[in-house]
Parts: sequence; C-alpha cells; structure tokens
Amino acid sequence: MKRPTTRWQHLLGQSITSPTELAAELDLDPAPLAAVCARFPMRINPYYLGLIREHGAPLLRQAVPDPRELTDTTCFEDPLNEENLSPVPNLVHKYPDRALFLVTSRCAMYCRFCTRKRKVGTARMRITRETVRQGLDYLRRTPAIRDVLVSGGDPLLLDDDTLAAILGELRRIKSIEIVRIGSRVPCTLPMRVTAQLARTLKKFHPLYLNTHFNHPAELTPAAARACARLADAGIPLGNQTVLLRGINDDTATIRDLMFGLLKMRVKPYYLFQTDMTRGTDHFRTPVETGLAIMRELIGHCSGMAVPTFAVDAPGGGGKIPMQPDYLQSLGRTLTFTNYLGLTCTYHNAA
Repeated sequence: MKRPTTRWQHLLGQSITSPTELAAELDLDPAPLAAVCARFPMRINPYYLGLIREHGAPLLRQAVPDPRELTDTTCFEDPLNEENLSPVPNLVHKYPDRALFLVTSRCAMYCRFCTRKRKVGTARMRITRETVRQGLDYLRRTPAIRDVLVSGGDPLLLDDDTLAAILGELRRIKSIEIVRIGSRVPCTLPMRVTAQLARTLKKFHPLYLNTHFNHPAELTPAAARACARLADAGIPLGNQTVLLRGINDDTATIRDLMFGLLKMRVKPYYLFQTDMTRGTDHFRTPVETGLAIMRELIGHCSGMAVPTFAVDAPGGGGKIPMQPDYLQSLGRTLTFTNYLGLTCTYHNAA
C-alpha cells in the first residue's frame, strides 16, 4: 500500500525548477536563468524560498542561477578528481581508511557552488540499486576502510526504509567502525528530520552527521528543531561551511554563524575555501580572506566556535588545513606571536 505523502515530501514536490516560475516569484528576467538551467539544474523548495524573500542576497545567491556559471573558464568539471578515484560507480576511495559513498543524486536545493554540480540532479549521476550493491561489495572486500561518509546528493532525501537498509548493510561490514552522513537537509528542508527519522538513525550508532549552514539567516527555529531531534538521538553534529564571496566572507558573519551553530548543538567543523568547480569561480575568495577571518576568531572567541579552515586540494590531493602563521622561530626556544600580536616564547623539549 502506498504511504501518504508527508509534509516534507509535499514541500519538495512544490519546489521551483522552472526558470519562468522562479522569475515570476522573485521578479527576475527568465532568459538568463533558462540558459544556466539548461546546463546546471535548479531546485528551490518553498521553505528556502521563504528565507530568500525574508533575507535577500546572502541566501538568494546560494540558490538562484547566475549567468557567471556559464562564463567560468578558470575552474574544472571534477576538481577533486572523484571520477578517477572511484573503483566502482559512485564510491570515492581517496584516503586509505575512508570512503565516500554516493547513494542518491537528489538534493532539497541545488546549491550554485556545489562541488558535484557537473552531475548532481542530472541524468549524468546515475544511482541505482545495482550501483549501491557494487559500492557495498567494494567496502566488504576492502577491510582497510573503516570510516564511510554516506553522501550524494542528499541521503536524507531517501525514504526512511531505504536509508535504514543502506545503513544496516554498512553496519554488517565488520571492518567499518564509523558511519557518517553528509546532509544539507537540516538547513534547506529541516522538516524532513522527523521524529521517525531520528528514531531510525538512532539504531545505527556510532553514527555522525555533518550538515552545512553558510549564513546566520539559515539558523531558523525549524532548523534548530531538526538539529535538536538528531542531537537528542545521540548523533554528534558537525557543520561544514563554504566561504563564499559576498555571502559570508567577513568575520562578523562567520562569528555569528559559528556561535549560532553551537547554540543549536552543532560543532563548527570545517570552513572550506570554495572548491575549484566549473561554474563557481565568482564565489571564490582569496585564501588570505579565510586566513584573516581565522586570525580574528582564534583567541577572540571560544575554541568550540573555531572551525578548521581548509582547502580541498584539486586533483584529489585531500584536505589541507590552513592556519594563520604565529611561529617566528623554531629551535631550542620557540618564539611566536599570540592572538593579540604579543611575542611569546616556549622552551622546547630536548
């Protein structure tokens, strides 16, 4: 018997995917939107559209197609070399003990800066029961992998039973110790995090979830309820923010975001330099911008609120932590400056 449509499924079904419809909703010119959508898909659900209407540019630019997506000649289709690091379809094995397992091609909103915008939400990303089976088989025969990140697309757009089936198969692989979920749903469609979903996920501990808020305006009461349900189910929550030009590339915005996340029981995890993904060059900031923000966070606010600033190296080189340089000399005595710019020393061990 077919289950009744839930609220979140109804909202997802009401998403705007047509340039003409979006142009009418936000009083935009549909022609440039159509040209971009012909290459990169668009989806804006009613919940996030309401936030755009309320808060404007910082959220609009994350969701609404921009003609500059088609003029980017600096960046790459597959900047992290995921396709060449996939021993089977939709599974990326880059680090020795970790794997990225892509289980769906859909998202609640198609972010304009997405690393996988070359294929997410399109026929170019084909995920089936067979590709999921191949991924599970690879994980079973690769015992070096003990940490799996389930991603996509957004895994929380799977129905509870399908998601539980995948997590159950992962839990039956004895070499896998940690399972993580990557999801922007708590930000872009928080009503998807139902009490039933939280009960389902609770069965698969140790389970972690990294979500993705980029701006304080996204920290709504609905988002807080979604995060509370997950945290109450014993799921540690982390956040991965992308540094975006003109959206959150200033200290005040990042500080407010990080403290707001902590109040929602979400630990700031990464602040990412925007990946060099084709169609996203207009979002990229100089690395110096991120370093300056980190210098104004470190020591000036709780360490709990300080993420790791990182560049995910093009070509599959992995995440490279970036920190302001405090060290002046290294030897029997370390000389360094502290967060106030004062010179300090530390006598090194022999």
